[in-house]
Amino acid sequence: ISLPPMISPLQPRLDRSMSSLTIPPPACMLRPLEVPFRYLFGPGPSNVPPRILAAGARPIIGHLHPEMYEIMNDIKKGIQYAFQTQNNMTIAMSGSGHAAMECAIFNTVEPGESVLVAVNGIWGERVAEIAERMGASVHTMVKAPGGVFTNEEIEKALAKHKPVLFFLTHGESSAGLAHPVDGIGDLCRKHNTLFLVDTVASLGAAPIFMDQQNIDILYTGSQKALNAPPGTAPISFNERACQKMFTRKTKPVSYLLDMSHLSNYWGNDGKPARLYHHTGPVSGFFALRESLAILAETGLEESWKHHKEVAEYLWTGLEDLGLKLFIREKDLRLPSVTTIAIPQGYNWREILQYIMKHHQMEMTGGLGPSINMVIRVGLMGYNCQKRNADLALAALADALRNCKKSKA
Repeated sequence: ISLPPMISPLQPRLDRSMSSLTIPPPACMLRPLEVPFRYLFGPGPSNVPPRILAAGARPIIGHLHPEMYEIMNDIKKGIQYAFQTQNNMTIAMSGSGHAAMECAIFNTVEPGESVLVAVNGIWGERVAEIAERMGASVHTMVKAPGGVFTNEEIEKALAKHKPVLFFLTHGESSAGLAHPVDGIGDLCRKHNTLFLVDTVASLGAAPIFMDQQNIDILYTGSQKALNAPPGTAPISFNERACQKMFTRKTKPVSYLLDMSHLSNYWGNDGKPARLYHHTGPVSGFFALRESLAILAETGLEESWKHHKEVAEYLWTGLEDLGLKLFIREKDLRLPSVTTIAIPQGYNWREILQYIMKHHQMEMTGGLGPSINMVIRVGLMGYNCQKRNADLALAALADALRNCKKSKA
């Protein structure tokens, strides 16, 4: 005797749910991923070398596995070398340089406290806005893009505003400036102020010495001279910063960026167990570790020397084309990102569009207050080679010949 097939009481509901889809699979998702090759000769991200791409493609492991902790410990040691610091409170943020920027401010500043920000490009503007959003009393020192603050000007502002934190950008990529740092940390200590420095565009390309220069908080990003993909951001706090950070009266406004949790996740708080806080970017940490390994193998001083040599080669070539460099004083130029004053009579957007179309090459205009003032060319990390400088110069020369020039 054949029995009728049993029908589950759930089957009609399953049929209904499957037939009730109103959004079909998007056609774009049924096509394979395509990514063009580009020469990334802008201010970042840079082209990533095969060795670091391969590291990021390794099999995923759990973010709380012992092997992952070992990799994180390696990253910490690599950052300490890159920053030239012995600070225990050294980690890599899960996020871009902005994550480290916000982490530094959110953890060391409480609502109502005074913050002093040196603004001579976009990054000072960003820090001022972040501090305002979390309720700080923000004071700014402002100069035009590329302007340099003297130590005398800084001390006068420190005495006037009595900030708990002073921010300065070491590598101001929007203007192509490497700002002098010597002596500022001493002034901050004299006025009981924490010294926060942004090295996103400069780390690995220009000298910085966290401990020797009395920098209390230092951060960078993975995607520039370090040459890892975007998405991780090394940061370090010294004992002065930790004292302020861990004796605060109020909790930081961000849970994700709270260093009381992150210090445990990175094994920096002395506790025997690392507890779950968030899922770190495992592949991103693989790539960051490899980039720090390459820097250690190359040597910091050799990396600084190499970036300077290639930058000077590029600067000479640009001047031979009749172009003017935006930062006139050679010693103040950022080796990783060169800024060119927009040539008279040209539309900078047309130049950049021509270079992208005909040379598959990214260069960019200004950013923030430097918009309509500069064209930016970045040669850093893996891209920091004289042959790449030659490619960039040839593309610029071609654009200058073929882009329309006004009579003005």
